[in-house]
Amino acid sequence: GEEVEVGRRSEPMKGEGEARRPLDRAPETRLSLPLPSLRATMASVRKVLISDSLDPACARILQAAGISVVEKAGLAKEQLLAEIRDCDGLIVRSATKVTADIINAAERLQVIGRAGTGVDNVDVDAATRKGVLVMNTPTGNSLSAAELTCAMILSLARQIPQAAASMKEGKWDRKKFMGMELQGKTLGILGLGRIGREVAIRMQSFGMKTIGYDPIITPKESAEFGVQQLPLEQIWPLCDFITVHTPLLPSTTGLLNDSTFAQCRRGVQVINCARGGIVDEGALLRALQSGQCGGAALDVFTEEPPKDKALVNHPNVISCPHLGASTREAQNRCGREIALQIVDLAQGKALTGAVNGQALSSAYAPHSKPWIALARALGAVLCALAQQVKRGVQVITHGPTLQKAGNYLIPAVAAGLLKETAQKDVNLVNGLLLAQEAGLKITTTHGDRTLGNEEGLLQIAAQGSPYSLVGSVQGSMLVLHELNGAVFKQPVPLTGTLLFYKSKASNASLLSTIIGLLGKARVELLSYHHSSPVAGEEWSILGLSSALQNLKELNQHVSEVAQVAL
Repeated sequence: GEEVEVGRRSEPMKGEGEARRPLDRAPETRLSLPLPSLRATMASVRKVLISDSLDPACARILQAAGISVVEKAGLAKEQLLAEIRDCDGLIVRSATKVTADIINAAERLQVIGRAGTGVDNVDVDAATRKGVLVMNTPTGNSLSAAELTCAMILSLARQIPQAAASMKEGKWDRKKFMGMELQGKTLGILGLGRIGREVAIRMQSFGMKTIGYDPIITPKESAEFGVQQLPLEQIWPLCDFITVHTPLLPSTTGLLNDSTFAQCRRGVQVINCARGGIVDEGALLRALQSGQCGGAALDVFTEEPPKDKALVNHPNVISCPHLGASTREAQNRCGREIALQIVDLAQGKALTGAVNGQALSSAYAPHSKPWIALARALGAVLCALAQQVKRGVQVITHGPTLQKAGNYLIPAVAAGLLKETAQKDVNLVNGLLLAQEAGLKITTTHGDRTLGNEEGLLQIAAQGSPYSLVGSVQGSMLVLHELNGAVFKQPVPLTGTLLFYKSKASNASLLSTIIGLLGKARVELLSYHHSSPVAGEEWSILGLSSALQNLKELNQHVSEVAQVAL
């Protein structure tokens, strides 16, 4: 298969992973094996702090699931630092700034829930480094934001807010507020995700021609909802109205600036109900003053509330105090959705809305859950055997079941490799990042090898060393088939405390010697497996009731020995 390096970051506007089907082969071993915990604490969200004003349904849903809720909106940073120390979860809207200081002070924090779409008020990198999951409710306020955008377009076209203000001043000035029809006008939509799509559909009913740009949505997809995609440089001169619906990223900051305004049709109308900063505010003011921009409708600002009132006070600007999600329906929906997502997470049912830790989403899917557990177990075994994996690790998936599994298996392998050596709690959220920082390059390839009637095989190998493991999932059990090319006739269950040793294949008395050593240490032998011989040596794997405290006595009897607790 083609080699793919996993771990590069991108800035998509949207995207979701997909996993594959489950295995149902009956196990051929007498041991019953529970799946190793992917992260035991993930199922123990006991206390959640809600630090912004949210619909009461949010707290009710959490409390009904047995989760303790503290509601304290408008906390100063020092108060938030104190409140969050013993909380497992934090739920915010856009007011609370969840900085690295806040995240690092929260010793028990496992999940940050953003009741809404944008997460620019959350330090996602700091959360990822600490292994804290960040989730949002991307669909909760889409309709409300889209409807406000449409209202802004209509208000710009007919100067409704200015006319209403004039009436309140006792004036009757019909000539001053000459408007324009939307029929036949061109609307440019930058960002064609959920909100951009809904805006397009609604404004088409006014007879507007909709064109747009999105780096993720294909032209074929956007054509299905009536938007013709064009390169940005072709969009600017065609538009009567431009509305932005992108996240605030380095690539979208200042998307409309002095240069792009100069390319626009004179008198263009601009709408920003997405994030402050996507439209360069200084450039917008200059374009308004010169007449290059005929009017602007702003629901968001670089600084909120804005201290510089030049834009707000401009006669051709309509502004609102960030009302995109401020409808009863959106607030109820976002509050309910984030609460239900956290309850599902706590109960191990599902994970939706993950902003980071996409591998964790797969960990809740029945078909991928055991393979993630296997990847983590194999990573831990490889680390124990090789003692220190200094170079790269190759992950090779086999079989149609695992054809697209590399993206979610690699963070699990990383978590297993770093289990004993990392100073931080390693999980599926931060495993890949911490592996990269430790200098481990993990790559994945896909092959088509099969072993008997296994539906898939997972192989991991430490580059520059002889260590290689092959495992699979049998029913709900994780098993090892091969170690460094030596095959186990009976697959080895990967559970509990396992003792690995390599010895001469002809040494028949060695097992009784080792059982004697176990007896002296008061450790019970639970299972025994041995491999086929390779170059006159074989591997043995013993399941133990507890870990041996000292492996030195074994060294004189074997050529290699290692122990791992799974």
